Amino acid sequence: MTFFRPALLLLACLLSPPVLASDLPSLGDSSSAIVSPEKEHQLGRAWLSILRGQVRQLEDPLLKDYVERSVYRLAESSQLNDRRLEFIILASPQLNAFAAPGGIIGVNGGLLLHAQTEAEYASVMAHELAHLSQRHFARGLEAQKRMQVPIMAAMLAGIVAAAAGGGDLGIAAIASTQAAAIQEQRRFSRQNEQEADRIGLVNLQKAGFNPRAMPSMFERLMRQYRYDRMPPEFLLTHPISESRIADTRNRAEQYDDQGILDSLYYQLIRARVQLTFEDTSGLALKRFRSMLSDDPSSDAARYGLVLALTRSGQLDEARTNLDVLLKKSPDSIIYNLAGVDIELSKRQFNQANKRVDALLQRHPKNFPLLSAKYEIQLRQKDIAGAEKTINQLLKLRPNDPDIWFEVAEIRGLANNIIGLHEARAEYFARVGDYTQAIEQLDYAKRRASNNFPLASRIDARQQVLISEEQAIKKMLQ
Repeated sequence: MTFFRPALLLLACLLSPPVLASDLPSLGDSSSAIVSPEKEHQLGRAWLSILRGQVRQLEDPLLKDYVERSVYRLAESSQLNDRRLEFIILASPQLNAFAAPGGIIGVNGGLLLHAQTEAEYASVMAHELAHLSQRHFARGLEAQKRMQVPIMAAMLAGIVAAAAGGGDLGIAAIASTQAAAIQEQRRFSRQNEQEADRIGLVNLQKAGFNPRAMPSMFERLMRQYRYDRMPPEFLLTHPISESRIADTRNRAEQYDDQGILDSLYYQLIRARVQLTFEDTSGLALKRFRSMLSDDPSSDAARYGLVLALTRSGQLDEARTNLDVLLKKSPDSIIYNLAGVDIELSKRQFNQANKRVDALLQRHPKNFPLLSAKYEIQLRQKDIAGAEKTINQLLKLRPNDPDIWFEVAEIRGLANNIIGLHEARAEYFARVGDYTQAIEQLDYAKRRASNNFPLASRIDARQQVLISEEQAIKKMLQ
């Protein structure tokens, strides 16, 4: 795991979430006078770009699409006014999720391993959205506006380290010198957590999920990690107590038990995540065969087995098991994309193309389908087609660094060298490396020196990136 640069720690110090509150707040001019919603938005994007450059992430389009859609569904029933959300999914099997000012939602892949039902997963995300809707960052700054940066650094150290999924000894050293501040932060955190639980519970129920999933997950986690010396990050930044479980359970019991507890689609996505974190395909095969043996009707287990068989090269058996699933749901995007994986492994490019094109006719803007289309075109060496598809994705996801990375790759293959440097600049800007971004635009300008309009456009974009870099440095002062 890559450790955070000092700049990330300092920027995180500006994103402190502590708050002194127990009831629903009245968010008026006082907290906005400390930091406006727009300033929160800018801080959050700056923090996200630096974080993206520091941690490994999961790039699976199906997983990204699920997380984004599920959170937006919860946001619809929340008090969140500014719904310009950005997401990051960390490649860590440990349990964690976090929210940062400005609509930043972070999820470890391990959350889906630990949340055994969709309602449990949704309860965590509803809790994180409540932190955003209640503007805990701005209110925390209001309550602590006289606090100096070193103390804020100590208070924020645990959250920053948790987001990275690791422990930086330098951060720990800072934290150890600020025991009093940390104790005060714990008091604010308890109040934050209680408020986020209560509001999240309301919104969980409004979104159609079973509210009893929240205390059930807390209770199971408390039992599981009660005696662990190193519990997962989520329990370090979201400490669970008997009183917290009792409070959420009492409140959940006030609702009729009519909400959704789980869905097949969540379990299918969960199977993908389980496969991601298996050390070998052999272990994955053993896991899913055992699950299917215990319950032959489990479509999630069979789907996981299909993925594991494909990864291990046992394509005929994978195809046989997938046919069972497609017979039940022939138009399922997630099942058909498993079929595309098998066909690509067999180099059956025309069949894969036909499968994806048929689904794209019904779902023309579907992110996972377009990603699969792009992959097929790359494998076929259809550079013009792949460039057209990645440009479609770019319009849908202009802030996704993974998309910009692919844009740069395809422009390079198309021998569009100026465009390659421009795309690389956009990629580096979105992962917080402004030095590289500005340098890439220097390369582009030199190649465009004989084209005044193009060189001027590139220069204008470079000035924007220079201004963004200066703004971030100013925030860190």
